[in-house]
Amino acid sequence: MYLPTELIESELKTFESRFRDAVKSQAPLLDRIMHYVVKRKGKQIRPMFVLLSAKLCGNITEATYRAASLVELLHTATLIHDDVVDDAMERRGFFSVYALWKAKATVLIGDYLLAKGLLLSLDHNDYQTLHILSDAVRKMSEGELLQIEKTRSLNLKEDVYFEIIRNKTASLLASACAAGAWSTSTDKTITEKMSLFGEKTGIAFQIKDDLFDYASEKIGKPTGNDIKEKKLTLPIIFALNNINGNDRRKMIRIIKHENRNAEKVKWVIQKVEESGGIDYATDKMNIYKSEALNILHEFPESPVRKGLEDLVLFVTDRKY
Repeated sequence: MYLPTELIESELKTFESRFRDAVKSQAPLLDRIMHYVVKRKGKQIRPMFVLLSAKLCGNITEATYRAASLVELLHTATLIHDDVVDDAMERRGFFSVYALWKAKATVLIGDYLLAKGLLLSLDHNDYQTLHILSDAVRKMSEGELLQIEKTRSLNLKEDVYFEIIRNKTASLLASACAAGAWSTSTDKTITEKMSLFGEKTGIAFQIKDDLFDYASEKIGKPTGNDIKEKKLTLPIIFALNNINGNDRRKMIRIIKHENRNAEKVKWVIQKVEESGGIDYATDKMNIYKSEALNILHEFPESPVRKGLEDLVLFVTDRKY
């Protein structure tokens, strides 16, 4: 399990240069903040999906780099806005933009990144790419709002959970693969196929995130963070639907009112494990992973296809 960066090493360097150019600003404060953001970017999983999807379907073009930049601009904007929504002081082990520059500036920075992404596409007539990504932003917002609404009642059915993560998490990965495929193929059928591949991968990616709450190998013990934040993840939903009434009421009470009590959170984790919630979620993740790989196998065998397979395995087998 590793990131297939060697297949797109030079393309990633070109992308990084294009992305830095895309976020430059004439305003000194904004430029300083952008420099901070760019230096602390993550593994660039989404741009890698754009570039490899593009390469699977044709030869990488300037439109591909713009698509990758747009995906990263939108992803970064949503993370920055999320930090305000979640009152998060850290992002990837460093101070968040919100911690350093407070809510007002942080919201404006997210808006700035969204605007830069829109202009990057419009200035080059990348209308289909813009349509693909704008649809993802709409879905992400709808997914987030649906989650807020359902979390209040803690009455979340599995089909609603999948609707939330399909919109909130998987839509951006689906649009990354679709935008990459469109940039080199301009073929709607292939683009839709790659979108579905990205969606299946994105759902598996989110379920893997859910599972980290119970057994993060990096830190060696369950974190219970999702429980503390009252997030209803797949293992908890399964447990709530498969334990006796008394335990169910107790679990809901803890998640709602006693989620900062370490011993009570430990009890919830234990009940989720005993109910088979972790095994169930792992099985579901593996089903979505297999479905994603099956879509990939409709394409001819090649090093790029193998690279995308490795990327799917990376997001589902990662340790943190």
